[in-house]
Amino acid sequence: MIAIESLTKRFDGTVVLDDLSLSFGSGERVALVGANGAGKTTLVRCLLGEYRHEGRVSVGGLAPREARREVLRRVGFVPQLPPPLKMPAGQLISFAADLCGTEPSAIEAVATRLGLDPAGVRRRPFARLSGGQKQKLLIACALGRDCDLLILDEPAANLDPGARAAFFGLLAERAGGATMLISSHRLDEVAALVERVVELDRGRVALDDHVADAGVLGEQLSCRVVLDAPEETVAAALHGWGLRADASGRAFEGRVAGPDRLRFLGFVARHSGRIRELRLGPEDGAGREGA
Repeated sequence: MIAIESLTKRFDGTVVLDDLSLSFGSGERVALVGANGAGKTTLVRCLLGEYRHEGRVSVGGLAPREARREVLRRVGFVPQLPPPLKMPAGQLISFAADLCGTEPSAIEAVATRLGLDPAGVRRRPFARLSGGQKQKLLIACALGRDCDLLILDEPAANLDPGARAAFFGLLAERAGGATMLISSHRLDEVAALVERVVELDRGRVALDDHVADAGVLGEQLSCRVVLDAPEETVAAALHGWGLRADASGRAFEGRVAGPDRLRFLGFVARHSGRIRELRLGPEDGAGREGA
């Protein structure tokens, strides 16, 4: 469904995507993770044909930049930040429905499931809606239609707990149909839904793995990391993962959320030269992975 070959994107001389190559198959459900500035949103924008770039990008056999109208007809998209639209919410629903060849009632039905009353906001300018209302409406426009590809950039931002649960329920109903590319900082939210995790770091693939063990992904994992010597940079990163150091400054212990296991192991792999011992397993201490 998606083919990316040697994709490089620069902004003012700064490389944001660095010779990136990936492919995603039809119906595949992928979590795209990484820190701010890792290149996630830039990759999404390249897939939507918004940026010129080096290398090759193909969506359903089409180049998004050259065949943008055709590609966008096949894509349901939720942006990370809502656009500053002045049109009323009802007009946005009608526009989105006409653009993708669906009925406004289909979009309104999704909005209702998310807890948004379409009739109550119909005459209100989109820009004046609350953050949660904007997000619900954008999700409704993306999911209230048939599409081959769903690209969701931090889609659960600004959603209340009820809407969040409804949203992931809606995505679960689409599993096995549209290809899903979900950019998120919270892997725990999408772990039960996705089957593959791709982590970007400074525009490169730091981790690309398939999720095979749903049981482990639902657990809190006990973790112990021992460095060969105290090292401030690695220590700061381990603190960021919630691990605490002992008096020596070499041994760190704590818990890692199961859904973040793959990302954590990717981090360990990048610092393996500094790590003498790694234990990662269920809370009772069983299970061990070495680095």
